[in-house]
Amino acid sequence: MLMAHPDVLKNLIEQYETLRTLDAENGSGEARRRMDDIAYTLCVSTGTRDIDSALIAARHRLPGARTGDDSLVAV
Repeated sequence: MLMAHPDVLKNLIEQYETLRTLDAENGSGEARRRMDDIAYTLCVSTGTRDIDSALIAARHRLPGARTGDDSLVAV
């Protein structure tokens, strides 16, 4: 599998989180399409099938990422 460059992943994560913060899901059709496109690109870039898994996988590929997966730790 091809691996996306960490800078590309970082940019995609930032774009997705910005759109989510701005509530693009309930916004204009263009904003929703952009969010869907970024989610799809993150999934393809990380070899995952859903955005939550893609975000976790992308974050773990960034420089300085911790090796432990704290996303699965029970609170």
